Amino acid sequence: MFLGEDIVVWLLLAMGGALFAGNVMALVRPPESKRDDTDLETAPRSRSIAMALVGFAVAVVALVSLIAG
Repeated sequence: MFLGEDIVVWLLLAMGGALFAGNVMALVRPPESKRDDTDLETAPRSRSIAMALVGFAVAVVALVSLIAG
């Protein structure tokens, strides 16, 4: 099989990790300046926390799936 049999699980691990890391970084360190008038000053806290939790859960399940085989 092209790129291995676990390619979907690896992709889920990468996407979940990126979703988690991106949302946590948006909360911890917001952009220093706005690019245009439509940009928010800070990320919406509740949505960012919810999306970070979803990303963390996806990454953990993918990692457990890879370890369990």
